[in-house]
Amino acid sequence: MAETFQQQLEAARQMAEDRLGQFFSGEGLEEAMRYSLLAGGKRLRPILCMKFCEAAGGKPEEALDFGCGVEMLHTYSLIHDDLPCMDNDDLRRGKPTSHKVYGECVATLAGDALQAAAFQTVLFAKGPWRKEGKFAPYLAAGILATAAGHTGMCGGQYRDTVGDGKDHTLEELTAINNAKTGALLRAACIMGVIASSGHRKVDDSCLDAAEAYATYLGHAFQIRDDILDVTSTAEALGKPIGSDEANGKSTYVKLLGVEECEKRVEEYTQKAKDSLQLGKWRGNTSFLVWLADELGKREK
Repeated sequence: MAETFQQQLEAARQMAEDRLGQFFSGEGLEEAMRYSLLAGGKRLRPILCMKFCEAAGGKPEEALDFGCGVEMLHTYSLIHDDLPCMDNDDLRRGKPTSHKVYGECVATLAGDALQAAAFQTVLFAKGPWRKEGKFAPYLAAGILATAAGHTGMCGGQYRDTVGDGKDHTLEELTAINNAKTGALLRAACIMGVIASSGHRKVDDSCLDAAEAYATYLGHAFQIRDDILDVTSTAEALGKPIGSDEANGKSTYVKLLGVEECEKRVEEYTQKAKDSLQLGKWRGNTSFLVWLADELGKREK
């Protein structure tokens, strides 16, 4: 069974990779956008978007452009996060960061352009909901905007940045990461459910389940990141390790220790899986259960 799920994961990842490769084929700014967008990565957000669409009764390809839009926005956030004014990192996904290759000005513009392209991709996505008079992209774009803005990812990044060198409580750190990391994961999962609306009326229970799953998955994901930042290597992760400690940032490991962090990853992973039971699904959620377990024990 695990092999079948692994094949599903790779198939969904390849769908996202192929579609992302169709964007930004020009030179200049497009080259800089493409450099970061196609630099690899788990493609977790488009995979979640497609798999939640499938679980809700749709087809994965109907959520593909929604998921790619989330991935573009995620990539923009990584470009800006690596800039000297923020984390000042030289390595991302095993490659020099955008500003190291193209300079700070072009890297900033590449991030800005990817953010705009994310909404363009979502708003012009095609699917069966157009024929039914249900314009799902409007709703999906609104969800993505909320996740990206001052109450979501940017707000979390702001609180994280202004807190450099200051100790955070566990509650404060969780709130920061729930916005900074969790917001886009929630958007991807909820947008996937919305993408199924060409086949059925969206059930609020599925939206609630998707939101809860993504929230707990985000908690587990960020704690695992903090663990790997002190236990792994730059070669394995494809990015610098120990940068949070060097920048004086609070981390779960710093507050709780590795052993307690491992326990919390398990607890949040279980809560993510349990959350799926809230939804009245037309499809199967077994892959999403498996994925939560895989992410909980990842080594990179």
